[in-house]
Amino acid sequence: MIGPIFGIVGFLCGYYVARQRGGKTLDRLQYGAGFAIAFGLFGTLLGIALARFLGAA
Repeated sequence: MIGPIFGIVGFLCGYYVARQRGGKTLDRLQYGAGFAIAFGLFGTLLGIALARFLGAA
């Protein structure tokens, strides 16, 4: 559940960064997608690590 949440946050961060840099709509969507993939991957790995360390089944 952490991965998709991080993915959504990543998309919003990427979209905001591209908007601040003056990007057009497709630039904003590309930045959003890239950040969403990176943040989502990090969130997934974080979820796996937390499950292993906290002893979740």
